[in-house]
Amino acid sequence: MDEPACAHNGKSKSGCAKPQPGATQGGCCFDGARNALLPIADVAHLVHGPIGCTGSSWDNRGTRSSGTDLYRIGMTTDLSEMDVILGRGAKKLYQAIRRIAETYRPAAVFVYVTCVPAMQGDDVAVVIKNASAKFGLPVVLIDCAGFYGNKNLGNRIAGDAIYKYVIGTREPDPPPKVERPGIVTHDVNLIGEWNVGGEFWNVAPLFDRLGLRILCTFSGDARFREAQTMHRAEANMVVCSKAMLHVARRLKEEYGAPYFEGSFYGMADTSAALRHFAKLLADPILDSRSEELIEQEEARVRLAVEPYRQRLTGKRALIFSGGYKSWSLVSAMKDLGVEVVATGIEKSTEEDKARIHALMGPDARLISDNDQTALIAAFHAFKADILIAGDRYIYPAWKSGIPLLDVDHVRRIGYAGYEGMIELARNLDRAANSPVWRDIGKAPPWRAAPPFGGLA
Repeated sequence: MDEPACAHNGKSKSGCAKPQPGATQGGCCFDGARNALLPIADVAHLVHGPIGCTGSSWDNRGTRSSGTDLYRIGMTTDLSEMDVILGRGAKKLYQAIRRIAETYRPAAVFVYVTCVPAMQGDDVAVVIKNASAKFGLPVVLIDCAGFYGNKNLGNRIAGDAIYKYVIGTREPDPPPKVERPGIVTHDVNLIGEWNVGGEFWNVAPLFDRLGLRILCTFSGDARFREAQTMHRAEANMVVCSKAMLHVARRLKEEYGAPYFEGSFYGMADTSAALRHFAKLLADPILDSRSEELIEQEEARVRLAVEPYRQRLTGKRALIFSGGYKSWSLVSAMKDLGVEVVATGIEKSTEEDKARIHALMGPDARLISDNDQTALIAAFHAFKADILIAGDRYIYPAWKSGIPLLDVDHVRRIGYAGYEGMIELARNLDRAANSPVWRDIGKAPPWRAAPPFGGLA
């Protein structure tokens, strides 16, 4: 629960609060760990536990892969009551790893320990060690039983496992030869980038144009061999989960790679991220090239979003997404002239809240209650025009006649980077200005017409 890199780790408070009853509502520790690592596409993700754990978390993040889709195959040891009574959990785990190795030959196997084997005391570490030696492939233990805590803790446990067992086990390939004189290739990592809706693909071309080689996106569209080389990056960016901050901190402490926290949502934040990389790498040529690219891209985006901005300026939005989107989307809305009347802080850290206040002022309205009825009431109380939230609020919002833009992690649309900013403006305009919201409250025409066409 303690993280020195977090600003709220003060003298009077050491780390985050311990898990409380009910804290796993909206995602348990296992759910957070599996979601954090599932985007590593060439790995077999094996859930050691009842099949319900796999079913409730399988394919519930809209991460995308540019190649293999092994990560999308749900795999489980499917522990039953008889397996628990007879103590067959360890045996079933070994046989599951054997079948995976023979059938799929993955780059590695990640074994997620859930509540049942954790409570019954399966010696998973020994099984993993024997299976790895027998079948000749890396098998990584992710000890993430759901009752340990909430989703953020699961993210952190996933990062710990990768740092302990994966990072530093391989050296990166030699950098590509650059024909342009004076251009130096720098190696970087993006930590907490999940490639939801293909968002990483909006950002990757920018790095190519600047001569920055991304060793690994941890973990969106990543490969196991890429994660092994993360220790050789010259600079790191923490894109999303604050729970992954410790990975960047340890890379700095042990390998000297500086890091910063940022976002690719909105034009201003995307430009700030590119400038921050140039600053950390202390390369004058890179700094000049970054400014040139930023000037070109910002001009292109302003031209593309101007028709949407004209229709969106003055609109009032209520954001309820939690986490880092609670502040990164605020920045994107400012770029479009949209006023944010309130934002949700479910699963947001103290740093997330500080960023919200920096963007919206000390009197910013923060909402922590995720009750659907209360959220809809807050929408009307704040006189908002559109709700920006996750997919669980889609149907309650529509039934209440409220425009909604879905920004949940299961979506298939990417909003990151300059190209994502154009997509965000387009979809926000479609949602907020759809003619259906003008007509939804009107009486149907057959009620307004006299009976029988006016005949007595």
